[in-house]
Amino acid sequence: MDLEIKGKRALVTGGSKGIGKAIAECLAAEGANLVIAARTAAELEATAADIRSRYGVEVTAIAADLGTAEGIKTVVDGAGEVDILVNNAGAIPPGGLLAVSEEAWRTSWDLKVFGYINLSRAIYPGMAARKSGVIINVIGGAGEKFNPGYIAGTAGNASLMGFSRALGKSSTADGIRVIGLNPGATATERQTMLAKSRAKAQLGDENRWQELSKSMPFGRMAKPEEIGWVVAFLASPRAGYVSGTIVTADAGS
Repeated sequence: MDLEIKGKRALVTGGSKGIGKAIAECLAAEGANLVIAARTAAELEATAADIRSRYGVEVTAIAADLGTAEGIKTVVDGAGEVDILVNNAGAIPPGGLLAVSEEAWRTSWDLKVFGYINLSRAIYPGMAARKSGVIINVIGGAGEKFNPGYIAGTAGNASLMGFSRALGKSSTADGIRVIGLNPGATATERQTMLAKSRAKAQLGDENRWQELSKSMPFGRMAKPEEIGWVVAFLASPRAGYVSGTIVTADAGS
């Protein structure tokens, strides 16, 4: 199926590794030109070079801290006109109410919650002027499950779900679609590292980490590209009547 996004310009934050990299690769496979942004320049450049060589699309790498106003401006200035915005950067620390310090709470929300909101605010006017655009917020299932042991993430993700639904309800008047995506547990480098740590603590051997996934749907975590292809479809005209909603990709877990 041709997703009809060849030649479109997509900005993917957190695009140097993990789910963000997989999203960038899936968009590139469909012929979209890319801007990828993250904090670490070396990782970004390596990812950009790899995608250019494999897919023959334009890839611009911008190193910036999207938790700051300066970082947002750097990315927006360097990205140019954006047809597809995928907000994906940021991780919120685990812990209960008293375990997460105010500094950690604010710093992580500056990147993920306010980073998503502020980058959307900066990109939205250009899309509205062209009466065309898609914003996809990669959020996370904690906003649906209300985990007290991940209270900062639960509250932040629930906020982004509300933001996506509210903006996506009105954005259609400007020709823009806004969608939230909640991936389930996904086998990124970070998740694999965490699983190995849990396996060592629970099973005495980090190499048994895959055993911890046996109770999950299909007996495994999602592959990053399985999330990437959902994003590519949602970003395409093939999903042209999808806006103001949250798509959950967790195989029913």
